[in-house]
Amino acid sequence: MTTTELKLPDATLHYCPGFLDAEEADQVMQALLQQVNWRQDRIRLFGREHLIPRLQAFHSDPGIHYTYSGLRLAGAPWLPVLLPIKARLEAICEQPFNALLLNLYRDGQDAMGWHADNEPELGRNPVIASVSLGATRRFRLRHNDSRDTHSLGLEHGSLLLMSGPTQHHWQHCLPRSKRCHAPRINLTFRLISV
Repeated sequence: MTTTELKLPDATLHYCPGFLDAEEADQVMQALLQQVNWRQDRIRLFGREHLIPRLQAFHSDPGIHYTYSGLRLAGAPWLPVLLPIKARLEAICEQPFNALLLNLYRDGQDAMGWHADNEPELGRNPVIASVSLGATRRFRLRHNDSRDTHSLGLEHGSLLLMSGPTQHHWQHCLPRSKRCHAPRINLTFRLISV
């Protein structure tokens, strides 16, 4: 497994394009498309409610909740297809993960706006393990102070690890793409304090 460190100031980022081989990534994606109870939630931005431009789901250990943008998600039980991935990530990161946010981008019109994974329940320097399945999409990072940006194509079966001070100094997004007509699933494993 080849891992590349992305050398950005005020960040600890590692990218592994072959975390899951193509066959395993295909199998996991098909299982998740069929087994996950995908939903399109509403969030409140600037005083108005909006449908989020993607589908999502939240799985976790019992009793775990995740709150962002005024939305409180209760964790569904772990699906068997997710447990081997979770175990591999825990070994790599040398820490447990008790929660997983899944996002389904149906095509290039689904997106995620600029944000940081800096909710208080994630702790001071959270480790976010992000696994991508399906269409390659452009992931963008923007430094809070310098406004410098960096882009990375997240490939099918890849892993992006964000840790250390990254969430304090950088925001990230997945912009819309007119060129993408295929679905993408993103799995973000995290440790939520209870």
